[in-house]
Amino acid sequence: MMHTGDSLAAELLRLRQCGPVPQRRPVSQRPGADAAPPVLSLFVIDVSEDAAAYVERLRSVLAPAVRLGCTADFAQESLPVGEIPGWFAEVYSGGGGEERAPRFARAGREAYADHTGGGGPWDLQDWLYRFDPDEDSRGWEWWDATVAGPSRVHVRVDSWGESSFGCQDLLWAVFTAGAVRVEGPMVQITSSREKP
Repeated sequence: MMHTGDSLAAELLRLRQCGPVPQRRPVSQRPGADAAPPVLSLFVIDVSEDAAAYVERLRSVLAPAVRLGCTADFAQESLPVGEIPGWFAEVYSGGGGEERAPRFARAGREAYADHTGGGGPWDLQDWLYRFDPDEDSRGWEWWDATVAGPSRVHVRVDSWGESSFGCQDLLWAVFTAGAVRVEGPMVQITSSREKP
């Protein structure tokens, strides 16, 4: 899917609005169901630690990547990584810092390989280049995340109504942020989405 500057700016705004515990925030601070596309794709994520902390970690990776999509010159050989959390930069393939990454990120790297049937770790620059607005392999846009239980998170993305779409880049972030198990994507009609 092609992303535009406007769609990336809207995605970044949704990442900033989506806090970890929606029950404690006014509904006006979350993307509204009336603003949602008719269909979203749902990922049900189990985590071994606090779900709210997990959502914050995931957002801490995705927000700067989407911001790069809005501002970076993707004609460069490498993209700036200053805003990417250190733990995420360390867990990628080939950086030499894999063993310095926190336990949740290393376990997530292994869980990603299991989930994908042997998929290897992503190179950080390759992962960041997926946020190039002209790159059509990223078949999703962030919509929101909700805490669904003490160790369960629901992540929704806009996949333009597609039930099958490129999301390995998202899964890499989801797992390395601390997911132990992921179900999805599952197409979800937005009118049946749980209320904040």
